[in-house]
Amino acid sequence: QFDPDNTGYISTEKFRSLLQRHGSELDPHKLEVLLALADSNSEGRICYQDFVNLMSNKRSNSFRQAILQGNRRLCSKALLEETGLSLSQRLIRHVAYETLPREIDRKWYYDSYTCCPPPWFMITITIVAFFLYNGVVLDRFVLQVSHPLYLKNALLYHPQLRAQAWRYLTYIFMHAGIEHLGLNVVLQLLVGVPLEMVHGAARISFVYVAGVVAGSLAVSVADMRAPVVGSSGGVYALVSAHLANIVMNWSGMKCQFKLLRMAVALICMSFEFGRAVWLRFHPSAYPPCPHPSFMAHLGGVMVGITLGVIILRNYEQRLQDQTLWWIFLSIYVIFVLFAVFWNIFAYSLLDLKLPPPP
Repeated sequence: QFDPDNTGYISTEKFRSLLQRHGSELDPHKLEVLLALADSNSEGRICYQDFVNLMSNKRSNSFRQAILQGNRRLCSKALLEETGLSLSQRLIRHVAYETLPREIDRKWYYDSYTCCPPPWFMITITIVAFFLYNGVVLDRFVLQVSHPLYLKNALLYHPQLRAQAWRYLTYIFMHAGIEHLGLNVVLQLLVGVPLEMVHGAARISFVYVAGVVAGSLAVSVADMRAPVVGSSGGVYALVSAHLANIVMNWSGMKCQFKLLRMAVALICMSFEFGRAVWLRFHPSAYPPCPHPSFMAHLGGVMVGITLGVIILRNYEQRLQDQTLWWIFLSIYVIFVLFAVFWNIFAYSLLDLKLPPPP
């Protein structure tokens, strides 16, 4: 009816008149984005497919670029100023302001989030870690590094057992003490769950697992005689990516007390890292095997400020279109391959005296 030549486009003037005529029938947030699309279009015409993508909650890269390259003038008050929201709506709004730097992204997320699927990955990892640590392995609340079963399990990474590849991942389910477990659980839930709600399980699980693998491989390269336990590699990857994203988009982040929140997160991370360093050089309860290494923390941080930042910065964009993503991914793959060959050849070439297997 409005495109008799079947070109797939209509003029912005006709588009605006349709919005004015039928605007009351549309969701307010979608109406704002449609108006922003019309305002930012320099060609004087609107693509029908972009309209379909918006109304079906499918945000194409071309549609997003049309919004972001325009002036992005929103036509009403910010999402934070809206009143009369239910508890769940306020929670979603809070998550949007905690993780996204642009108002149009926050409104898009608020409008399209359905909690289906829920943030299952971080919750599952946390529950499994807690119950494996306290129930299956220890059967009591004690410090694991002073427990007789500390080294005698099939989960932690041990240099003598580095050929058992699963240990490079499963070490995250063991922790060096209740305080170690507690701090990782708190950070996973407070940071990981909101990030997963916004970016999805696929992206967040990738950052988390990449940090875990980088952590154990960093230990095998830089601290070759030490075992490693704890989920700090994955946790530090998420937290460092989130903090770096806040710093890079400081003016756009509207979360309350963002400076205080960053300071608290850095203090907690520094405390946990300092404890790990102290424990590493403290006399071992099971000589000659040393206490767990702290290098996994640094491996996680490096993943967070490279791969993690790219993933969190490009909300709802296809990562395969991002040049910097491929650069950092290539660097990560090269490091993994280097560490694998290092584990195969370096230990024998350096003739290291490793602690005996448990």
